[in-house]
Amino acid sequence: MRNMKQIKKIAVAIVLFVAATGFVNAQAKIAHIDVQELLSSMPEMKAADAELKKLSETYRADIESSMTELRNKYTQYQNESASKSDEENQKRALELQGFEKNIGEAQQTAQQELQKKQAELLGPITEKAKKAIEAVAAAQGIEYVIDATQGGGLIVAKGKDLLPAVKKQLGF
Repeated sequence: MRNMKQIKKIAVAIVLFVAATGFVNAQAKIAHIDVQELLSSMPEMKAADAELKKLSETYRADIESSMTELRNKYTQYQNESASKSDEENQKRALELQGFEKNIGEAQQTAQQELQKKQAELLGPITEKAKKAIEAVAAAQGIEYVIDATQGGGLIVAKGKDLLPAVKKQLGF
């Protein structure tokens, strides 16, 4: 009788051990990575950011130049308005409105072009990062990778962080 109780205790201990080991293994198949940190540390991203900044500065300079020209014309027309006919002043007012409209359209176009260029530059970079994450996860037998980016919905990040391994996979 006594042997049966010990065997049952051992059997229960083995079942609990196997269950606990299975639980630990299930946890080991989940990892996290701060995708935003990965992307910002990629050399390609730094080059893309520099290109976008340069393009943005070019658009900004063009628009500022147009705004300065508009202000100068407005001041000139205001100063000359007393010596011009009503018809000429109305014509000039319409010209200024058209100029303002053109600047507004140029700002919208610049914004659209920047967004288009951003998508064009960042698409291949994010795809490269995704493939590297998938390769590292596959090599380490990880089934789920959670994005640990701030606000990404991750509450606890005590598991394995893939960032160092993915950076190594990418060669930096």
